[in-house]
Amino acid sequence: MTLDRVLRRPAPRTLRGRLSLVALTTAALLMTVLTVAFNVVMDRHLQHQADDELRNRAAAVATTVDTSGPRVRVLETSNDGLLDANVWIYSGTRLLENPPSATVGSRLTLTADRLAAQRKPTCTTSHAHGRPVRLCSRPLTGRHATATVVTALDLGPYRSSAKTLLLASLMLDTVMLACTYVLTRLAVGRALRPVRTMTDQATQWSAVGSDERFGAAEHPAELARLGASLDALLDRIRTVLRHERQLTGELSHELRTPLTRIVIELDWWRSRPRSEAETRATHEVIAEATRSMRTICDTLLTDARDNALNPPTAPGTTDVVPVLDRMVQGLDTPGRVKAMVESEAEALQAGVAPALLERILSPLLANAVRYARSTVTVSARRIQGAVRIDVVDDGPGVPEGFTGELFQPGRRADEGDGHDGAGLG
Repeated sequence: MTLDRVLRRPAPRTLRGRLSLVALTTAALLMTVLTVAFNVVMDRHLQHQADDELRNRAAAVATTVDTSGPRVRVLETSNDGLLDANVWIYSGTRLLENPPSATVGSRLTLTADRLAAQRKPTCTTSHAHGRPVRLCSRPLTGRHATATVVTALDLGPYRSSAKTLLLASLMLDTVMLACTYVLTRLAVGRALRPVRTMTDQATQWSAVGSDERFGAAEHPAELARLGASLDALLDRIRTVLRHERQLTGELSHELRTPLTRIVIELDWWRSRPRSEAETRATHEVIAEATRSMRTICDTLLTDARDNALNPPTAPGTTDVVPVLDRMVQGLDTPGRVKAMVESEAEALQAGVAPALLERILSPLLANAVRYARSTVTVSARRIQGAVRIDVVDDGPGVPEGFTGELFQPGRRADEGDGHDGAGLG
């Protein structure tokens, strides 16, 4: 297992968990910096307090040291025992008095000797019996003699206070981090609730092809943009579903007529023995119907593939009048029916491929020729942003009650009129 996978495994999978983790990490880093800074400041503050205590004690002891004469003298006072505790008095570098608990040659006495030898106010930290001790020196300069007072203070209580503050700050940080994580999860969960609702609605609407949309009303700016994106996605899904249903219906409708011709020819050929010429004619009809089926499939599938690959682009243009002339000339019309093309302009272009234009008009022309009494007229003219093609015949027309279903695949006005076919589609 690689290190990258090990590091990525604990990451939460939900956005709520990730945002909560980010907030927790940020708060932990910030609190760590603040805790360290706070404890450093408090440690220095306690050390300054200890130094001030030592300087005040040294000032009190200095009042008992007489440096006005040729020799340094230590005056006796009523509080001499309190003043002598943890105090060293030097005449130059010679030790005059030392605390009862500090023997000559001990670590504290050696540290006091070193401070007295410097002959300037200074402080340092030493250790005695495993406990930190702070020592500060104060030089006293007289007319003929020089003395130094060194005082010591146990830092144990101060360090104990610093540890207590550190422990309290760590406990406070833990409580704050826990509260931050809980509040962040609650806030993020509440903020993401509309997103979850919108996602569920989008899933439901996309499954049933609903017309409902989110819109931008009563939504924050971020959710309004998300709603607009989901609306666009739902529109695209609905378009794809409509194209899929349309392609399925068109294929089944367009293929039904040549299949019907094949079935009829086979039934007719098998009904009784046929001559070689009749068999050859049947084969030609079946071959023609098969070629028509292949053309239908190629045309519709090519159009569907082009729309899927390049939906925003136009599929191309086609000169309408030459296509109409070719289709009319290729019609198998009875002798009593005359077909002609009328056009107001020679150069009319439609934004579809020639094969697709033929597939659109073929059912109309076949239906018009089938039901016309004498004339079928195909006219084309330009209208605003499009080309309009009318196929008109002088037949009986479409019943009024069937007009709304005229272009539905597989629907016919009269199933028993003696004609094969699957309707206009």
